[in-house]
Amino acid sequence: MNIYKLQANQLRGIKEKPFKLEKEMQQVFEANLSTIMELQLVKSECSIKNKRIDTLAYDPQSKAFIIIEYKRNKNISVVDQGFTYLSLMLENKADFIVEYNETLKASLKRTDVDWSQTRVVFVSTGFTENQKTATNFKDIAIELWEVKRYENNLISINQIKKSRSAESIKPITASNSKLESVAKEIKVYTEEDHLVHKSDEVIELYESFKQAILNLADDIELEPKKLYIAFKKEKNISDIVILKKGLKLFINLPKGRLEDPKGIMRDVSNTGHWGNGDYETLIKNTKNLEYLMSLIKQVL
Repeated sequence: MNIYKLQANQLRGIKEKPFKLEKEMQQVFEANLSTIMELQLVKSECSIKNKRIDTLAYDPQSKAFIIIEYKRNKNISVVDQGFTYLSLMLENKADFIVEYNETLKASLKRTDVDWSQTRVVFVSTGFTENQKTATNFKDIAIELWEVKRYENNLISINQIKKSRSAESIKPITASNSKLESVAKEIKVYTEEDHLVHKSDEVIELYESFKQAILNLADDIELEPKKLYIAFKKEKNISDIVILKKGLKLFINLPKGRLEDPKGIMRDVSNTGHWGNGDYETLIKNTKNLEYLMSLIKQVL
C-alpha cells in the first residue's frame, strides 16, 4: 500500500520507516490495545510452563484471554505455533487466571472466562502468502495483523481477513489428536451459527438490517460473536441478536448520549444484556429501519 501526502495538489510519497525490532511493535500495541483491538492488557512478557508469551490480553466483550505474538521473521508456521499457544492455555487455565488476578489485582474466576473464545494473534510487518493461506479457515482461532510504520510517525494497522469462501479446518485437525482436541474446545462463530433453525421471515429481516448498517459507511465490518453479531468501524457501533421471532438491536453509546426523539430505544444500562452499549430495541419488521439507521449514525 502506497501512502501519499497531498501538498499544493501534488502527491508526495510517504516513505516506510520499518520497525527494527519486534519489541518496537510490541510497545506500540501494548500502549494502544484498547484503541487497536478493544482489548485489556494483562501482562507483557508472560511465562506459563516455561513458554514465553509476548503479550497476554483479555477481551472484556467475549470474556476470553488473547495471546499476542510479534514476528519480524516471516519463516514461521503460524498455524503450528498458534495451536501450541491455544493448547497451552486450555491445559493451564488456572495459571492464566492467576496471572490476571495478580497483575490486575482482580478476582476473576475460572467460570467467568469463556475459554471457547480463546484466540491467538500474530502481529508482523508482513505475512507470506503461505501464512495467509494456512490461516484462511473460517473456524480457526488464529488472527494475522500487519503493522507498518512510516515517516512523520504514521502507523498503518490492518487485520488480514479470511475470505468469504473459507472452509473449515476440522477435516485437517481430525488426523492430529492434539489439534483436534483444541479445535473441539474452541469455537469461532459464523453468521450461519446465528441463522440456523431461524425462519425465512427472521432471516430476511436480519438481511435487511444487516445491509442497511453496512451501507452506512464503506468500512463497516461484520464480526459474529458467541451471543450476537457485531458491526464494527474501528470499534463496535451496533450489535444484533437474532431471536426466534425477530431481532434485538443494540446501539453502542453510553446512557445519555443517544438522541432518540421517537423513544424507540430502551435504556439497558442497569440491566444485563448481550450486546454492547446502553440502548436496545426489539425489531419485528422494517417499519422503523430508516429511523434506526439515523440513530446508529450517531455512533459513527
